[in-house]
Amino acid sequence: MEHWTRGPTIGRGSTATISLATAALSGELFAVKSTELSCSSFLQKEQCFLSKLSCPNIVKYLGCNVSTENNRPMYNLLMEYVPGGTLFDTIRRHGGRLEEPAIQLYTHQIVRGLEYLHVNGLVHCDIKSQNILVAEECVKIADLGCAKSVQIVAGDEDSATSSTIISGTPVFMAPEVARGEEQGFEADIWALGCTIIEMATGDGPWPELNDPVSALYRIGFSGDLPEIPTRLSNKGKDFLNKCLRRDPRERWTAKQLLEHPFLEECLGSKTEQVKEFNFTMRSPISVLDQGLWDSHEAFESPKEQSVVEGVCLNSPLERIKRLIGGTCSAFSNAPNWEFDENWSTVRCNGIEESQNSGTSNNVISVDEPVAAASPNVALTYHEELDNSLCDEDDERRAFSTLFLSLYPVGAMAYLDRRLGEIIYQSQFR
Repeated sequence: MEHWTRGPTIGRGSTATISLATAALSGELFAVKSTELSCSSFLQKEQCFLSKLSCPNIVKYLGCNVSTENNRPMYNLLMEYVPGGTLFDTIRRHGGRLEEPAIQLYTHQIVRGLEYLHVNGLVHCDIKSQNILVAEECVKIADLGCAKSVQIVAGDEDSATSSTIISGTPVFMAPEVARGEEQGFEADIWALGCTIIEMATGDGPWPELNDPVSALYRIGFSGDLPEIPTRLSNKGKDFLNKCLRRDPRERWTAKQLLEHPFLEECLGSKTEQVKEFNFTMRSPISVLDQGLWDSHEAFESPKEQSVVEGVCLNSPLERIKRLIGGTCSAFSNAPNWEFDENWSTVRCNGIEESQNSGTSNNVISVDEPVAAASPNVALTYHEELDNSLCDEDDERRAFSTLFLSLYPVGAMAYLDRRLGEIIYQSQFR
């Protein structure tokens, strides 16, 4: 892929920036991980690993090149774009923790990716929710910047040797890694257990430890284990127990974990449940969906629309209902109309404006005053939306009234300015 255009930044790390990019000929979207050529050795190592891998649960490699930007040579690693974001983002979007069916499915796919890496002699070395990408139907292990190859003795994965160079995130490190002894396949299994704790609780494996040095000491020398979430089923707790053994020789391998009853239950009907669960994580379709997505910059993603009982779930009406009706917590409550002396009045009704005339320098008059909204309007917005969309001539006025009554004052100008464009675009979706 020789000719492409860099788009908005969608992720940043300590050593590289990830951008959305577009292929010049096909228009295909993909992700580009970039850093200055002079300090790109780690990125070139990741390219070397990814270029040899092909697995549905590993982010797909598309190529690499060197470009000149702002008179600086940049090394670029081209990979598939996964619009669902990271597993860490998914956990936050769903209230800080996931339900067990989702945990089972995601864990099953992470283990499949780990087994593929281990069979090919690679240790990821930094498994955590921030390095797992969530697609519509599966998850993909990403960021092999810390990965390293190991030597498998006589084809036996249990007899693998690796260098003593340690890398990764301290609170996800296994005890033997924290002590600086070794970092083999078993370390990935420990980190997998820590990631399951993340999914179940929304916290890391050691939420009380904020200092990396203290974390490494406790993990390596205290004899403690991360607390197993009580909300998990007995099979889930047993699965975690197989991952979080302090002695690496006692931990199950990825191949063994795939046969554990906890993962066997994730197949069949539960897979469909999680696909439905993933529907709310899709990238935004318009500016109205930006509150549901944490990317640095949103873009319009043409997706196949889903229809349930004759109702298009991606229609303007349904998207606004989901947005205001509780999908996004920021707008799920009735507006708070309280104010103090530090506020500046930007809209008011005619009576208030005439009463305050000449007494305040903070009032900005408007040509068409907007009547004060009732606090109960949030309880009846579905009916107002349904009625407003029946008549195209009244769409703009109805949407304006609705937004002014539901959104904070700070959002008024932006929403009002963008309203006509939003309605126009929605008619062609």
